[in-house]
Amino acid sequence: MGKLEKLIELFLRQPPEVRFADVLYLLEAFGYIEQRSKGSHHTFSDPDGKTIVIPKVSGQKVKRVYVTK
Repeated sequence: MGKLEKLIELFLRQPPEVRFADVLYLLEAFGYIEQRSKGSHHTFSDPDGKTIVIPKVSGQKVKRVYVTK
C-alpha cells in the first residue's frame, strides 16, 4: 500500500486533526495547486476552477471539519 492510499485511509477514519503536509500531499495528488497563502489560510484550486481554503491550526495542523470538506 502506497503513501497516498495510507493517507486516504487516515482521512476516512476522521481524526481530530491531521498534519498540513499530509493535506498538501493529498490535494496535489488530486490535481490541486496552491494559489495563495495569507497568514494561516492557504487557497488551492484545481484545473476545473474549484477552490478550497484550508486554515492551519497551531502552525501545522488542520482540523477535522476542513478535512471533511
